[in-house]
Amino acid sequence: MLDSNDNSMNSKPLKVGLTGIVLFTAFAGLLWSTLREGTEYYKHVEEVMAQPHDWYGKKLQLHGFVVPRSIMKRRNSLDYRFEVESKGQVVRASYRGIVPDTFKDDAEVVLKGVLTPQGFEVESNGVMAKCPSKYEPKAGAARSKSPGV
Repeated sequence: MLDSNDNSMNSKPLKVGLTGIVLFTAFAGLLWSTLREGTEYYKHVEEVMAQPHDWYGKKLQLHGFVVPRSIMKRRNSLDYRFEVESKGQVVRASYRGIVPDTFKDDAEVVLKGVLTPQGFEVESNGVMAKCPSKYEPKAGAARSKSPGV
């Protein structure tokens, strides 16, 4: 005689397995969609401009140096256009917003934004300018001596 418990014993592992598959699929989908949107590549100008069409539309952090005399600001606005270069490769950039005090000719910069056929479109608050001279000792500055030496 077959008991109704035999059916329930066979269906319990099936239910657990299906639940596990559903949970795994949901978690994997959530993880993939989150990472896909937040992925940003950190690249140097020469890496991107070697094959620019490969980088169109992708979120980038672009590292380079501001080309001297390339910074142009539209009068009475916060619209900037400038060029950034690295190892002989140059990209035009456009930005709307407030720039850091250290943003000037020859400044080392990291720009956050997207590359388009027209150039690099910097996102809001996406200009980070470094100023290494602030952190290096000035030429001829006296070095402190340890007491007793």
